[in-house]
Amino acid sequence: MKKYFILVLIFISINNVVLLAQYPLTARAKNGMVVSANQLASEVGIQILKKGGNAIDAAVATGFALAVTYPFAGNIGGGGFMVIQFENGKNTAIDFREKAPLTAHRDMYLDEKGNYIPSLSQEGATSVAVPGSVAGLIYALEKYGTKSLSEVIQPAIELAKKGWKLDYRTAQSFNANKKEFEKYSSSKKIFVKDKPWKEGDLFVQKDLAKTLEVIKKNGKSGFYKGKVADLLINQINSLGGKISQKDLDLYNVVEKEPVKGTYKGYEILSMPPSSSGGIALIEILNILENFKIDKDEWGSSEYIHKLVEAMKYAYADRAEYLGDDKFYSVPQKILTSKEYAKIISEKIKQNFGKAVPSNEIDRSILKNFKESNETTHYSVIDKYGNAVSVTTTINSAYGSKIVVEDAGFLLNNEMDDFSAKPGEANQFGLVGNEANSIQPQKRPLSSMTPTIVLKNGKPYIVIGSPGGSRIITTVLQVILNCLEFYMNIADAINSPRIHHQWLPDKIYIEQFALSNDVMKRLMEMGYQFENANNKFTILGLAEGILVDQNKNIFNGAADKRGAGAAIGY
Repeated sequence: MKKYFILVLIFISINNVVLLAQYPLTARAKNGMVVSANQLASEVGIQILKKGGNAIDAAVATGFALAVTYPFAGNIGGGGFMVIQFENGKNTAIDFREKAPLTAHRDMYLDEKGNYIPSLSQEGATSVAVPGSVAGLIYALEKYGTKSLSEVIQPAIELAKKGWKLDYRTAQSFNANKKEFEKYSSSKKIFVKDKPWKEGDLFVQKDLAKTLEVIKKNGKSGFYKGKVADLLINQINSLGGKISQKDLDLYNVVEKEPVKGTYKGYEILSMPPSSSGGIALIEILNILENFKIDKDEWGSSEYIHKLVEAMKYAYADRAEYLGDDKFYSVPQKILTSKEYAKIISEKIKQNFGKAVPSNEIDRSILKNFKESNETTHYSVIDKYGNAVSVTTTINSAYGSKIVVEDAGFLLNNEMDDFSAKPGEANQFGLVGNEANSIQPQKRPLSSMTPTIVLKNGKPYIVIGSPGGSRIITTVLQVILNCLEFYMNIADAINSPRIHHQWLPDKIYIEQFALSNDVMKRLMEMGYQFENANNKFTILGLAEGILVDQNKNIFNGAADKRGAGAAIGY
């Protein structure tokens, strides 16, 4: 059996909600590390590594455990992406994003007057896309893992069957979503009880344990065929949705080349379409490569100015050109080219010191150019030298809020990631066009950005984040913090962040991200801020690993904005 060295990162996209910090966690290790949004799930992954499994084995075990211990975003009813760097220098990307059902069509969320009805794409059974998580995790395990499915899924089964004690944040989250869960009897019986949930309560999920047992016994077929499939189909159709057995039969995992780029001597590997993350990340890095960034420049108005203008162009291109490349010809080669970025950087330099309004961003550059995505993230690295980055999602917090009766798992509301109507924003404020229109069997565009940075051809940074449209800029800033400002992984992740996504034309900032003097200077340039009334936001929830290649030390950190854990050995 071949041994691979794999570093794995998984993120969960959860609407605009990210759990607040309990405490920052960091870890150092020589043999392996797992960083995820939940300590129990990280412990499951590290035990697999200690038993001789590789990073893929640990990633799959962690993924199934998150479906039990992190219902906020961990899932078997959603989908995701995985990027892998192997010990032998090869790499791959695995797309297990959800797909639109066969009955889907471009106007399905419009009324008879052509008006967009957001509730249809964001809530209830009509928002559910065909899940891909189970197929994707099993695909990766069977092709690149060394352990059996029964071994890597058993810890998740035990956690679901015997229960686990709620932490404070999860208990409060259950209580905060009580009214949403009460809409569905199947969800109410699991997430609602007579008294409010409190820290330390035992949370048992016997129906979910039975579903995982069926998957353990029958593999992919245990989810996409038979009793579990029947329960899923009946649940959705009884509530007005339309997913059939044929939709489940047609679901497929797609393996492809990662999106690749370079930044000042470092190699960047990230996710290709149906994710926008990799292309947008590399486009922004390519633009910034044309600017000098001083190591003492962090947080200055000039640095923020460079970041924001580059972000605007990348998000404008995202809206116009990115979608499922099986259905739309994505100009990936151009968007990730140094030449294209050079033209954009020159545009920015011509107006340097001025905020160019988003409606004046030149979107004709690509047309005239001639060549010369709620979510959770976890990261795993093993002693063999493999690296994998995985992001999974059910979209909003707890997805559609619908639990499949007698099967115990939550369904996604991923159909909202399509462009229901050109020019109309989804729940993340993202605008799209024809490239991301709704079509049967199409995968909705995502912002998930599972990424591996290589130094000297070997894994150096493994990073990813939840946060909807803010995932791309979160990953970008963590990478820049490491490469440009020489921060350790904990500081790189925990430093305050900013965000701009072209539309709306505002800079989002976290508390303490910018001083008053810097904000004043940026406003003089013409920028507007979302937090004008001191309403700060949380931008992402990164979980990452930085490798000290000289000492062969893995440094892991869980974002202080959440309650995750970095565990190594």
